[in-house]
Amino acid sequence: MQKTQYDAVVVGAGPNGLAAAIVLAQKKWSVLVVEAEPTIGGGMRSAELTLPGFVHDICSAIHPMAHASPFFRTLPLATHGLQWIDPPAALAHPLDDRPAAILERSIVATARGLGADGENYRKLMEPLVERARDIFDDLLGPPRVPRHPWADLRFGLKALRSGRGFADRYFQTDRARALFAGLAAHSTLPLEQPPSAAVGLILTMAAHTCGWPFPRGGSQRIADALGSYFQSLGGTITMGTRVENVDQLPPSRAIFLDVTPRQVLRLAGHRLPGGYLRSLERYRYGPGAFKVDWALDGPIPWKDPTCAQAATVHLGGTLDEIAASEAAAWAGQPSHSPFVLVAQQSLFDPSRAPPGKHTAWAYCHVPNSSTCDMLPWIEAQLERFAPSFRERILARNVLSPGDLEHHNANYIGGDINGGVQDFRQLFARPIARWTPYRTAARGIYLCSSSTPPGGGVHGMCGYFAARAALRDCGDGRSREP
Repeated sequence: MQKTQYDAVVVGAGPNGLAAAIVLAQKKWSVLVVEAEPTIGGGMRSAELTLPGFVHDICSAIHPMAHASPFFRTLPLATHGLQWIDPPAALAHPLDDRPAAILERSIVATARGLGADGENYRKLMEPLVERARDIFDDLLGPPRVPRHPWADLRFGLKALRSGRGFADRYFQTDRARALFAGLAAHSTLPLEQPPSAAVGLILTMAAHTCGWPFPRGGSQRIADALGSYFQSLGGTITMGTRVENVDQLPPSRAIFLDVTPRQVLRLAGHRLPGGYLRSLERYRYGPGAFKVDWALDGPIPWKDPTCAQAATVHLGGTLDEIAASEAAAWAGQPSHSPFVLVAQQSLFDPSRAPPGKHTAWAYCHVPNSSTCDMLPWIEAQLERFAPSFRERILARNVLSPGDLEHHNANYIGGDINGGVQDFRQLFARPIARWTPYRTAARGIYLCSSSTPPGGGVHGMCGYFAARAALRDCGDGRSREP
């Protein structure tokens, strides 16, 4: 690594590392981004994992929070090659021997499909969706004085519940409860534990405001657009360089670590005081993910063809089944009837597969660092709702929690959220500090999903870390997005 002076060095080129680098480069800082892997992107990378011509997203696939991100909305990513695809429906949730529940862009259309709970759904969601952008702006950040307190209060009174408690409180039918259970399960928390309802509500609001889109050509295109824009500002990216110690980095005013607490200890532990070190050592990681990608000879043969309206499909049946699956992952026992999240991007993006062929992407939650082979159980859930699915498989690629960590060192034990996001670690991540992005070592900042607002491709962790550094250096007066 060339020993040149920089204003800032960013370790890790995931969405947050790139976001931090962009904010600093916009302020005319000289910035170097150092990435260990051969490509940038972290959790938003794509590759031909199965057969030539079949493009699969290695981790993140569907990106509602990238569209909702207050920071990403300000960037000219379209001029750097990013094209979004917005399927007709955000989500399909098939049910046994009944029509699938469909989360559509329209609140009215979604409510119409929920039968007896339709009016409850409409009354619940309309006020929240009306103020969704204000709520996102306040939620996607660290603890601070809210700019929209009444909108936040309305959201909080509903969201600070468990997913099961919310579903039981607001819905009467198994159909609506199942739909919300799948949304809340994105929290990777037991559905009996608050604030799992908050994640379900945020994703529902996103569906009705910005949709659940994905990038044409693969999630790698988000990273490429961010990297291209950063370089257009004069930034430098070095790939294939693994940092083992912050002391090996070029001299700089500030170091930004797009890594989790366990890696901070390894990279910079010798610069941190004992109390801060002990707090990082207590940081908790959550369940892992077990992921499968398929190259298919045709589209997934859903029993209910309306599932083909959405790029995202939740497989898990009822609220009770989904809750049992998520509880099992926390109890250290992989479920034999797992809640499976499926993406079928090739239905809407022909660049993902050769003509007439298709791809599918799926994962379920498992205990952290689990070595259990979930492939038979995941494919059984596909067969449950799409009979003869296995007959369409040309090739498959399996990524265990350990494999995911190998692809992205931030996925400790397969935890794709950068740590548990319960009440204790939702805002106080990695520890309780008014500005959690500042470490206890001068000039070293943490900008990963292990800081607020946590996991997801939105870049806000990196944005706020960079803003903290700019304030520390007397260059942070511009208004936040």
